[in-house]
Amino acid sequence: MAKRLVVFNHKGGVSKTTTVFNLGWMLSKGHKVLLVDADSQCNLSSLVLGDDFEKYYLDDGTRLQNIKDGVAPAFQGKPVPISAVNCFSPQRAPSMYLLAGHANLSEYDAALTFAQTSNNAISTLQNLPGAFSELLRLTEEKYSIDYTIIDLNPSLSSVNQNLFLSAHAFLVPTNPDPFSIMALNTLQVALPRWVDWKKNAVSLFADSAYPLLEGVPKFCGSIIQRFNIRNGKAARPYRDNIVEIKEKLSGDFFSAMAKSGMVYTAEQYRPDFIAAQYCLAEVPDFQGLLPKSQQAGVPVFELTDREIGETGPVLADMQEKRRLFAEQFLGMAEKITSLMENA
Repeated sequence: MAKRLVVFNHKGGVSKTTTVFNLGWMLSKGHKVLLVDADSQCNLSSLVLGDDFEKYYLDDGTRLQNIKDGVAPAFQGKPVPISAVNCFSPQRAPSMYLLAGHANLSEYDAALTFAQTSNNAISTLQNLPGAFSELLRLTEEKYSIDYTIIDLNPSLSSVNQNLFLSAHAFLVPTNPDPFSIMALNTLQVALPRWVDWKKNAVSLFADSAYPLLEGVPKFCGSIIQRFNIRNGKAARPYRDNIVEIKEKLSGDFFSAMAKSGMVYTAEQYRPDFIAAQYCLAEVPDFQGLLPKSQQAGVPVFELTDREIGETGPVLADMQEKRRLFAEQFLGMAEKITSLMENA
């Protein structure tokens, strides 16, 4: 069975989508990876599809191959079972597959909220809570997926709750600013509440056509990103925030996750990761590499010298940054896969 990782923070602007794209691309170098776009803005789909983005949603052959239409049989009461979605795969990352998003996915939020709070008292709603997990399972089987990475929108919606609980592990991206601390304060209350619901609901929906995934997501750590570098380290305005976020992650936040069974053992985390206060990496701003990677449709660490398009000292500087980003995302991929083997 594929291992599922959800990348989530209800605070916007923390580079969730970029993290999913870059991490998925790196993982696909040795594994088959499914990227799931569950954000109605469809930014992940745009990143992966590139120039074919609009055509994908207009062409008769692909316009129904997305997450919303994938679960439509359950949510619209169609007399057919959920089936796997056909996924797009980039030419330069042939082992990475996209389960495309949909701009109107939030339309299902009200029905899912009702289904998840009715305690299975209404039989017509009993298949909704497990529908997304079933779509993922079938699509994972179709492409022999090893790892699935789910990109959620920045909200505490029922769709987000459902997909969060359909994963084996979760990653929390942050920015070094005070709002990330506020977001972690909210998450340490909301996520255990979601898990408590699932623990009570698994048996209620056990006989539905689409049962809930067993178990609860485990904390895989955090990424602190999008800050400027001065003299080889984070610029002064960001340093105190980075320290505060790490203290929060390893303190109150981790304790709250542990109380709900949402953590691995100390042996599984390993001493170096615990010493890093559960921070997978501190990723500085991509700066001049970002627009070039967006134009090429690849992560910054996949840019060729030709795509960078510079010469002399500027090229040398960007080559070094490309190397450092490659090391960071490879290190993250290795830590996450090591942890998720215990999921």
